[in-house]
Amino acid sequence: MAEPYLTVGEMVEREIEVRRSRFICAVARVGAEEEARAFAAGRRRAHPGAAHTCTAFAIGGERSPARGDDDGEPGGTAGAPMLDTLLRRGFSDTVAVVTRYFGGVLLGAGGLVRAYGRAVGQTLDAVRPVRMVPAVVMAVRIGHAHAGRLESDLRASPYEVRDVGYGEDVVIETAVERAGLAGFEEWVATASAGRARVSRGKVVFTPSDG
Repeated sequence: MAEPYLTVGEMVEREIEVRRSRFICAVARVGAEEEARAFAAGRRRAHPGAAHTCTAFAIGGERSPARGDDDGEPGGTAGAPMLDTLLRRGFSDTVAVVTRYFGGVLLGAGGLVRAYGRAVGQTLDAVRPVRMVPAVVMAVRIGHAHAGRLESDLRASPYEVRDVGYGEDVVIETAVERAGLAGFEEWVATASAGRARVSRGKVVFTPSDG
């Protein structure tokens, strides 16, 4: 069963120093692996003189795919602790990139694991988290003559309109948390005077108001 998770409201950057090495972490919200890799590439371009640019990301409510990249650090000392920090904190649809400027002192495997994990953890402490919860896409079908009023009522309601399609009928899509499905169907029946038909579709994730 799909479980709620957290993601990042906006990009946040924080820096820590460990034995003269600088670890600059940036976390951001992403919706696909390609976006995560593009964000990491941008961070690499922004810090061309850095010794390492390590990345971890998790995508989707099931936290798959999830990846960690050590970028030349000893295997398992950067990407893995970064990814572990993201998942242990309950974050997905999130990328973390840690840029390291080497300070001349070797940290050892244990020191690197702690430094990279700490850099991500302290940056997550500074974010505005957004809680994403499972919701069902609801398709509301109604004739053209009454669609405008219903769409207007929906946009003024707590239900977010995701899409509007025009064909033989008008189909308005919204996403409703599972606990509110019956209440939504009753709302549509009342608002449309029984003219609209509602069907349930796939499960997606939507920001929670709670």
